Amino acid sequence: MNHPQNQPDGMLTTSGTSELVFVKLGGSLITDKTRPFAVVHQNVERLASEIRQALDERPELQLILGHGSGSFGHWAAKPYGTRYGVHTESQWRGFAHVSAAANRLNQIVTDVFLDAGVPVLSIQPSATALCHDGTLVQFDSAVLLRAVGRRLVPLLYGDVSWDTVRGGTIVSTEELFFYLAQRLHPTRILLLGETPGVLDNAGQVIPSITLASLPHVREVLKGSRGVDVTGGMESKVLSMLDLVTELSQTVVFVLGGNEPGLVRDAILNVHFIQGTRIERSSTQ
Repeated sequence: MNHPQNQPDGMLTTSGTSELVFVKLGGSLITDKTRPFAVVHQNVERLASEIRQALDERPELQLILGHGSGSFGHWAAKPYGTRYGVHTESQWRGFAHVSAAANRLNQIVTDVFLDAGVPVLSIQPSATALCHDGTLVQFDSAVLLRAVGRRLVPLLYGDVSWDTVRGGTIVSTEELFFYLAQRLHPTRILLLGETPGVLDNAGQVIPSITLASLPHVREVLKGSRGVDVTGGMESKVLSMLDLVTELSQTVVFVLGGNEPGLVRDAILNVHFIQGTRIERSSTQ
């Protein structure tokens, strides 16, 4: 495997056979978002095992992992309104509590993945992230490049962030992925949740979402079950549509992580067809 180099333009240089994939473990998948600070341990352990299997089968694969804050960060943030700004002394204390809660879940996930043999390197977003009125404008990707170059798996998570307008805010894993994807150009982004994809009003998976089909599906893009302070499914889909419009070679999948073996298959199979595919055009 040719290790990626930290190029001046921030791009990831790989060998011809390697592939860069982003995988997000949704907060709804690894925690019970209807209850505060509740980890679904069996899901975390199974996902770690499947990702280890995928890496064993494709050792040249370059992977960046992320996870939501689920019932940790979201429950901690809601009383303080952290997403919308941090100004008062009470809100700044809340800012610290939210960061600690997100870090607590990340430590649990990190330990499980390391025990499963996945060489994750936890990277705390709040250490370098900076937002401007809720939009991520700065994040140091050099550490991720170095980690991937040493065949480690960077592990990001939803966290607090400084904000030039709001004082402080929350940056979601999808927002981190959006920022990084513009610089690293992954071929695929897998967003794993508790549902098998984006569902229509009849509860059926919408197989594909493009800019052309968005007006027909937007009415079903509602908020997530449980507490979610980062916008729910609608914001996730819209941001990923913006991304694939900009990056024509990147495809995003929204899929369920509860089916045993599905995550492994989704990582290994470049022609994976389950879940909801978000792409620039359905003709590509």
